[in-house]
Amino acid sequence: MNKSPAAPIDWQGILQAIRQKDIRLLSRSISLVENEVAGHEELLQALPFNDTTRIIGITGPPGAGKSTLTDALIGEFTGRGESVAVLCVDPSSSFHHGALLGDRIRMSEWYRHPSVFIRSLATRGSLGGLHPRILEITDLLKAASYDRILIETVGVGQSEIEIAGLADITLVVLVPEAGDEIQTMKAGLMEIGDIFIVNKSDRPDADLFVRNLRMMLAPAFNRPGREPAIVKTVATTKKGLGELMEKLQEQTQQQHSGRGKYSLLTERAYHLIREGRMRNIRKDELLEKIGKEFEKGGFNLYRFVKGFDLSHPL
Repeated sequence: MNKSPAAPIDWQGILQAIRQKDIRLLSRSISLVENEVAGHEELLQALPFNDTTRIIGITGPPGAGKSTLTDALIGEFTGRGESVAVLCVDPSSSFHHGALLGDRIRMSEWYRHPSVFIRSLATRGSLGGLHPRILEITDLLKAASYDRILIETVGVGQSEIEIAGLADITLVVLVPEAGDEIQTMKAGLMEIGDIFIVNKSDRPDADLFVRNLRMMLAPAFNRPGREPAIVKTVATTKKGLGELMEKLQEQTQQQHSGRGKYSLLTERAYHLIREGRMRNIRKDELLEKIGKEFEKGGFNLYRFVKGFDLSHPL
């Protein structure tokens, strides 16, 4: 028996519902974009430009307390009457490719709060540690006019660097136990942080760690227009949250100048163009083509790549 064709999706209707914070349709639209359902570009291209919602990236090594800090920040923002959307980027399950950690487990207190939207996203094998459609999903949330969007990364791979091209403000969460490891940290991580949070600062050697961190960041503190901050917190007891909120406000005013705004938009445009040009490339097909070319003899990787048309593969 032949199935009747699926009814066309009313993208304009979905956009209108998103603008009215219809959580059910917002969740559905995220799934449609995640899975690249035919026509989803129509929805994305109709999204209004939003220059008021601020995106805060939260990154750092596993075990630093990113989830606890995120939970505390939700409380601070909602306590000030702001609405918050949270994207928790988790490692993918090797079985079903979904997120391994669930939003209900991590932030159950906020799951039914009327001003909070929480979504767990899987990396889906993305090398950067962020969801491959993270930019499009944040723009859907901005269309819903949330005051703040918090993105908590996996904290592995290059997610620390990638988040800087997406977030207005990047928080790097560290712990005193890092000790001598601060000397061997990736330079990129030091470059992208706007606010460095030394969490669990009630532990021994926290002050020594802060001093070492400040010395390492000294070149950044001397750079005009780019002055990172260091804040000590204990997220479990909300100690230091008041100072962190003050620094967030300062960074918001400092970062959102015309030049900084255009630089961030450039990073996002570059990301979308790169993703779009690579969309037709599949590794299994690439493997097959390389095998055929190799069998011809005289294979040269650079000639092969140079002759590879991204819009119409070999």
